[in-house]
Order: sequence, then structure tokens, then C-alpha cells
Amino acid sequence: MKIHFIAIGGSAMHNLAIALKQKGYQVSGSDDEIFEPAKSRLDSYGLLPENIGWYPEKISNDLDAVILGMHAKEDNPELLKAKEIGVKIFSYPEYLYEASKDKTRIVIGGSHGKTTITAMILHVMQKLGIETDYMVGAKLEGFDVMVKMSDAKYMVLEGDEYLSSTLDRRPKFHLYKPNIAIINGIAWDHINVFPTFDIYVEQFKIFADKIAENGSLVYFQDDENICKIAKGVRKDIKTYPYRELSQEIVEKYPLQIFGKHNLINLNAAMTALEQIGVKREDFLSAIQSFKGASKRLELVKKNSKQALYTDFAHSPSKLKATVEAMKSQFPDRKLTAVMELHTFSSLTKEFLVQYAHTMDLADETAIYFNSHALELKRLPNLDKDLIYSCFQKEGLQVLTTKEDVEAFVINNSKNNENILMMSSSTFDGLDLKALANKIIKE
Repeated sequence: MKIHFIAIGGSAMHNLAIALKQKGYQVSGSDDEIFEPAKSRLDSYGLLPENIGWYPEKISNDLDAVILGMHAKEDNPELLKAKEIGVKIFSYPEYLYEASKDKTRIVIGGSHGKTTITAMILHVMQKLGIETDYMVGAKLEGFDVMVKMSDAKYMVLEGDEYLSSTLDRRPKFHLYKPNIAIINGIAWDHINVFPTFDIYVEQFKIFADKIAENGSLVYFQDDENICKIAKGVRKDIKTYPYRELSQEIVEKYPLQIFGKHNLINLNAAMTALEQIGVKREDFLSAIQSFKGASKRLELVKKNSKQALYTDFAHSPSKLKATVEAMKSQFPDRKLTAVMELHTFSSLTKEFLVQYAHTMDLADETAIYFNSHALELKRLPNLDKDLIYSCFQKEGLQVLTTKEDVEAFVINNSKNNENILMMSSSTFDGLDLKALANKIIKE
């Protein structure tokens, strides 16, 4: 097979390109910008384009398919050439479905917890020797790549609700047609695509409607919107509710992760794997060695009196759950929490009100945003007073440079105080390991 990637530098795209190269396919690609770590990873597999930019001459009739990334626009010259000569064009999720349509597909959906639940499922399957293909949105310990394609019986897919490509405006998880679906929580996000909460919820109903014949829906039963969806599924679909794993079980099977949200995530993963015959006691024994997914309450450094954690939290529900988890796990320590506004929703004035009281449990708090991120998203600049009024957190500081973020953290790095850094980005390239080394001594 000969496959060409338009926008190969994307996080998901470059991982799929590597997976297909490992499978023995001929893979090529183009992009107008490629950043780390994609650049180094593509280079190590011999997939980094020789020149940055778009080259229509790369598109020819000897290609079996073109895979189109979300970054590519409708007027992309390589895309126009592919359409002109009739080369088959797939969006990223379309191709994943095509490659897995004869497998048992486990798809994890929800506004939060998707990556962690996917990571838990993969960890247990690996421990139990169950071969599976997969696609996950973070680098996992014990896994070389974020996408694997083989002849395995199963395919585990993190079900993102964002759009598929510039040509396909359907949410990615609508294309996967799961045999086993998980919906873990619904909290409004992506307001540039789903302008109202009702429209956003509708995407999860459609996801449930697309479950394969005689499939299963595993759902969080303490979310009323999910419960309504579960009650309305087709009669051939079996439903399996879950909630937070009991403390009695946690005491019997000690874990390396913490937080109420992670005990919910864990029960989701266990309930889903029961559908393919994994026994609860085997799951619980295997999950004890799970340390978490990258940037999901990930420990950067600690000593006996301090710790610095990083987390992907960026939406209101994720932010609140992560802060609560830290205070619950370390009730006797002060907590300094810093959150970066980076996503389109979080930088939008109309959405910011959703963050009210999400950081109330933290002792010292700061919000960071970079004006350049607003420019790239073509959004108006934010007023600091607006952020204060939206978060409604006494003593909140608003920071606009990474130097200010570093200074804020250092000033609050006292004994018996934890630091929590939350972002879907990088705080403008702030080196958190170097920062942790400055403030946490052995």
C-alpha cells in the first residue's frame, strides 16, 4: 500500500503515519509546519518531508490513498490535486474505521477522562497478554507509539468529538461505529463548533446511535444527560452503568493513581473490558501497576514535603476535578494551582463564565494566557478584569508571560506546598522539569 499524508505533522497524523510505516506500507507526507516532538519522531522513522510546504507533484495515480489532516484547508494544493485526479481521500478517523471494520472496536467517548480510560484499558490488555490495535491521544508508558495497526482482533480508540477534517465536518467519534462504547461525562466544550450545550449533547446521542448491531454502551450513571441517552438507545444495545469505584475495592487493590475522577475512569475501563471476558479480579490486579497517562496528574518531581504535578486540565469540569483530586490526596498541604487558557473555548469571553469557582479549593491561584494564542485563533484580546470576574476566586492572579508564571511558582514553592500546572499546551515552552528542579530539592 502507498499512502500520502496531507498535514503529516499533526499529533494524531504523524502517529498514524509511523504506524503504517511499521506495518510495511510506503508512506509519504507534507506539511507547512512541523513542531516537536512530531519532527524528531518523523525523522527517526525516515518520514520527515525533505522540504516544508505543499507539493502537488507528490500526488499521483499510483497512490492507494491520501489521508487528510484537520490542519489542511479546503484550498490546499495537494488536496485539490488529489480531488482532480480521483485519488481516494480519507479523513484520519475514516481511515481508522476502514482499518478496523472487521475488528471488535472499543471506543471511549466523553468530555473528560477519554485518554486516561483508554490508557487504563491498554495497560490491562497488555498486562493480560491480549493483543490489540489502538489509537490514544497521549504517550503511554510501555507503548512505543500512540497508534498501532496490526492483525489483532481488537481496536481501542479514543473517541474525540472534534471535527474530522476540512472536508468532513462530522465529529471523529461518529465514524468509529463501536462494538463497545463508553460515555464518561458530558460538559460543554468546543463552542466554535457546537455553539450551544444542547447541540454538544446531541453529538453524544448520535455517537450512541452509531453503536454496531448488538453492541454495548458503558455509561456514567451520575450524569443525567448521559442517562437520557442510555435510556433512548436501540433495543439491541446492552447498557452497563457505572459510577466511582468503591473504597473497599481500592483498599484491597492499592493503586498508584488518585482522585475521585480516576476511580470513575477506572470503573469505566473495567466495565468495558468485562464485555470481552476480562474478569474483574484480573483487571484490578493488572491496574495496580498503572501510573497514569502523560500529563494526566503526572508527577514531575517530589520530596517529602513538596511535589509538582502537571495535568492536561483545560475545560471547567477537568479543572475542578483535578484541583479537588489534589486537595483530597494531600489535605494537609497548601496547593498552588496555575492554569493556562489556550483552547478556543477557554479564550472566548462567552465561555469563560463556565469557569466560576472551579479553582476555589486551591490556596494560591493564577491564570496564564498568551496574546499570541488569541491572535492565531483570531479572537479579541482578553481583559484581566473579565478573567477575575469569571473565575470568582479571591486572590487570583492573571499572568501574561511565562517568566511571570515561573516567578509566581517559585514565590509559592514553600515547604508543605504542592504545585499543580494545568494546560492543554506548554505555558509558552516553560520547562516544567527545570522549574521543578529549582524549587524541589532532594
